[in-house]
Amino acid sequence: MESKKNIHVVGAVITDSGKILCAQRGFEKSLPGLWEFPGGKIEPEETPQQALQREIREEMHCEIEIGEQVEHTVYEYDFGVVHLTTFYCQLIKGTPVLTEHIAIKWLTTAELEQLEWAPADIPAIEKLAQNVEQLPY
Repeated sequence: MESKKNIHVVGAVITDSGKILCAQRGFEKSLPGLWEFPGGKIEPEETPQQALQREIREEMHCEIEIGEQVEHTVYEYDFGVVHLTTFYCQLIKGTPVLTEHIAIKWLTTAELEQLEWAPADIPAIEKLAQNVEQLPY
């Protein structure tokens, strides 16, 4: 049996005035229609923070400032093993636009559980729900 590919990705928990940016995956992608924190794959020469800044610039045409790590999750999908590290982020320039996602919502931590999340993102959701008062931005 061949081992699955390890995929190292980063996600941005972008917070603003007590709300968190949630992004819905397109239906032509893997995990179609599920919600996630925006981000993407870490390229070999990048740090997780560099990858996250690049991905948010490419996907949402915004600049972010990256803060503390939220969570690190390893989740085995049929297409590979995803290693997801999420970070608190703050928008410093621009307004998020849809290029890769089909919808975005700003929700409070209490509202996050209303959405159907990609499985790798769920531990971060649970952690955010426990730390209700502690959003940094």
